[in-house]
Amino acid sequence: MDGQKSVGIVRTKTLRVIEPNHPLLLKCGKYLGPIDVAYETYGTLSEARDNAVLICHALSGNAHAAGCNHPEERKPGWWDIMIGPGKPIDTDRYFVICSNVVGGCSGTTGPSEINPETGKPYGLEFPLITIEDFVTVQKLLLDKLGIGHLLAVVGGSMGGMQVLQWAASYPDFIDAILCIASTTRLNAQSIAFDAVGRNAILADPYFKRGQYHDDQQPIRGLSIARMIGHITYLSEESMRAKFGRQLRASTDYSYEFNSEFAVETYLDYQGQTFIERFDANSYLYITKAMDYFDLTRQFGSLNRAFAAAAGRFLIVSFSSDWLFTPAQSEEIVLALGAEHKDIVYCNIQSSYGHDAFLLEAEKLGRVIEGFLGSMLQKIRTGRLVRGKPLTDKAPVKRADRFKRARVDYELIDSLVEPNSRVLDLGCGDGELLVRLMQDKKIAGQGVELDEELVIRCIQRGLSVIHRDIERGLEMFPDGTFDYAILSQTIQTLRDPQKVLEELHRVARKVIVSFPNFAHWRCRMQLMFSGMAPQTRQLPFRWYNSPNIHFLSLQDFDGFCRDLGITIERKLPLGKRTAKPIRLWPNLTASQAIYVTSRKTPPLK
Repeated sequence: MDGQKSVGIVRTKTLRVIEPNHPLLLKCGKYLGPIDVAYETYGTLSEARDNAVLICHALSGNAHAAGCNHPEERKPGWWDIMIGPGKPIDTDRYFVICSNVVGGCSGTTGPSEINPETGKPYGLEFPLITIEDFVTVQKLLLDKLGIGHLLAVVGGSMGGMQVLQWAASYPDFIDAILCIASTTRLNAQSIAFDAVGRNAILADPYFKRGQYHDDQQPIRGLSIARMIGHITYLSEESMRAKFGRQLRASTDYSYEFNSEFAVETYLDYQGQTFIERFDANSYLYITKAMDYFDLTRQFGSLNRAFAAAAGRFLIVSFSSDWLFTPAQSEEIVLALGAEHKDIVYCNIQSSYGHDAFLLEAEKLGRVIEGFLGSMLQKIRTGRLVRGKPLTDKAPVKRADRFKRARVDYELIDSLVEPNSRVLDLGCGDGELLVRLMQDKKIAGQGVELDEELVIRCIQRGLSVIHRDIERGLEMFPDGTFDYAILSQTIQTLRDPQKVLEELHRVARKVIVSFPNFAHWRCRMQLMFSGMAPQTRQLPFRWYNSPNIHFLSLQDFDGFCRDLGITIERKLPLGKRTAKPIRLWPNLTASQAIYVTSRKTPPLK
C-alpha cells in the first residue's frame, strides 16, 4: 500500500430524504418524519454513471469513512486505509458514498434529534428501527443523489448485514455485493452481549428514559456497554499477545478494585473515547436493530432471500473472529450456491478477531481491489477475468509451485467442451481456469485451500471458494457442472473415495490426473537405492511430500470399478510430452489423465 494518498479534506453533508408531511412507514409499523441523512462522497461519478460504490458502516461508524473533516483532525475516517486514491477502493476510479444510518448520532435523524411533535429530543419516543429501515433510507438518499444503479455495496460487521439486506431488497440494483465479517442473523451469544450492554445503559441513574440531553449523561452505562462490545471484537490470541497478565503501572498488585492490569486500562480507554463521540440512545436502538436482523425469518429461508439477487458476491471472514465466525459466512456461501449465484469466498488468517476487517489492510485490500477491479472491467469491457494476478507479493509453497506448472493442462483443455460449466478443484492461482475461459468460453468456478492462491484468483477476477475439498461440496446442488477437474490432487487426499463420489454428484463428467507411482523410474530407484523415489513428477522427499497415497494406473482402474464409475477416456502421458503412451502404460507413463462418469451405483 505504498504511495497511497488521502482523499484530503472532506465535508459531511446533510440531505432531507423524507418530509414531515410524508413520513416513512418503518418495519415496526410506526411512522418517522422528517428524516435527514448525513453523508460523504469521494471521487467522481463517471459519465456512464457505472462506478458508484456504497459503503455501509458498522455499529460505531458513521458517514465519515475517509479523509479528514478539517485540517487539525488527528484521526482520519474510520476506513481510510481502504478508501482513497490508489487504495483498494480507489477514488480515482470509483465514486464512493457513505451515509450515517437512521437512528445514528452523527447527523442522520436519530433519538438524540428533536421530535417535531414535542420540541424535545426523541429519547425513547423514537420508534424502533431495523437493518431493513437502514437500507430503505440509504436507497432514498441514492434516489435524491440521482444514483440509479450501484457498481457495488460494501460493508463489514453490521455494515455487512446492510449489504446482505441490499442484495435481498434491491436485487437488480447492484452489480457486486461485498459482505465482510458478517452474518445473516445474530446467534444467541451475540444477542446476549448486546442485551448486557443495553442493560448497563438503562440501569445508569442518569439515563432518565433517554431524556438526559440537558443534564448529566449516562456515561458510565455507555462506557460499560462499549467495554463489553469491544471484548467481542478482539480474539484471545490478540489479547494474550498485546496484554497477557501485564500490570499497567506497577510490578506488584495493589489489592484494590481499581484498574491495574493492562487489559483493564485498555478497556477503560476504549469506554472513555467512545462516550466522547457516541450517544447512549443510539447505542440502544442500533444494537436492537442488529438483534432483529434475520433474513431467514424475513424471507422464509436464506435461499429465498438471495433467489432474485443478480449481482456477484464476495464473502470474507477471518479465522479468529468469534463474534461473526467463518462458519456463519460459510452459511451464506451455502445459500448462495444453492441458488446458483456467482460466489467468491475467502477466509483470511488473522489474529485480530472481529476487528480484522478494520486492521488487515494488506490481505483484505488485495481481495477488495481485485474483486472490485474485475467487476468494473466487466461492466466496461465485458471481460471479467485478467490474465495474471495484480500482485505477486507472497511466496507460494514449493509443493504448490510444482503442482501448478504441468504438461496436463493442454490435454485437459482439449477434453473440455466449449461453453461448459467447469469446477476446478485445487485450482491454484487459476491458470487452468483462465486458459479454459479464453480457449473454450467456459463458466468457471474454483475451489482452493491455500489462502495466498485464493487471493491471486480473486485478483484475476475468478470465482473461487476458499475451502478444503475433503469437507464436501454441499454449496453446489446435484449436476451443477458439466465437468469437475481434479488435477494432480487425488494422491494428496485423506479420503479420495468420498471426494470422487462428491465430484460425480455435482458434475456430469470428472477429469482426474495424477502421477503414476508405478513408473519404471520409481521402480528402479526403489529397487536399486532402497529409498523412496524422486522424479520430475515426484520431486519431493518422503518427509515433505504432500502425497499420502501411492497409486498406479492399474490401481485407479480398479478403484473406479469398485465405485461403479465409468472410465470414458484414459490418457497415459510421458515425462515431457502431452502425447498419450500406448505401450505398457502402467510401466512407462509418468502420469495419467482420466475422464470418468457415474452410470452405475457404487458397490456397497
